[in-house]
Amino acid sequence: MYRIRNAELYDMDFVMDLVEQEGWNPGLLDGENFFHADPEGFFIGEVDGERIGCISAVRYGTFGFLGLYIVKEGYRHQGYGIALWNHAVRRLKHCTVGLDGVVEQQENYKKSGFLFAYNNLRFSGVVQAAAPATRHIVPADIGSFSAIAAYDARHFPAQREIFLSHWLGMGNSRTLCYCEDGVLRGYGTIRECVSGYKIGPLFADTDAIAETLFLSLAEFTNGAVISLDIAELNESARAMCERYGMEKSFETARMYIGDAPVLSSGVYGITTFELG
Repeated sequence: MYRIRNAELYDMDFVMDLVEQEGWNPGLLDGENFFHADPEGFFIGEVDGERIGCISAVRYGTFGFLGLYIVKEGYRHQGYGIALWNHAVRRLKHCTVGLDGVVEQQENYKKSGFLFAYNNLRFSGVVQAAAPATRHIVPADIGSFSAIAAYDARHFPAQREIFLSHWLGMGNSRTLCYCEDGVLRGYGTIRECVSGYKIGPLFADTDAIAETLFLSLAEFTNGAVISLDIAELNESARAMCERYGMEKSFETARMYIGDAPVLSSGVYGITTFELG
């Protein structure tokens, strides 16, 4: 007896357990904060009442993103996964839809109509350099949320204020802004993960601002491993990672159905592979 149902908030612990088992190293509070992005966009597959898989189809207006597509070992290659997939794709049928899939699955995604846009790369390592002293780096606070949301919308394909209201305020994290003459010119968030930390997003007007934010966020980790997910198209982001001794540890293929959004040159770090 197989059924697909909407996930509830309590199901996100199960989802994050699957993510951890896959070696994707989620943030400690990712489940709850992902859920708030679109509470109707997460699905659970059950066999005889046992949860055996999950997928997300998060919708931001007319832009959607697929992620968290996992079926437990022992239940794969039996049709449960493709049923989850089709269910999620139907929810986003009127949207431009993106995903970050493992590179070797590109051909399977093409069968569903997805077209390759570019690769995303995860760089990981211990960053030991000190951040430059500057008065332009300030912690995010409630008074700057509207400015952050407006700035974020310049670098993400849709408005996502509800998601940001949770993401920027979660525990075990820090969000920093780069402000110059009262104008926000960049911001970034770092969060604690099962292993080490991840930075995401990291958006900035210039290479120098991105690097200043990156080093300032790195100070939050006390020497732990940091991961940063970048678009391969942003050569400056890659050069920054390599300059501080980080190495490529993972790669995904960004693919879209519909008109692919133009990647902003100010995206130095992707928010998450799961939610785009």
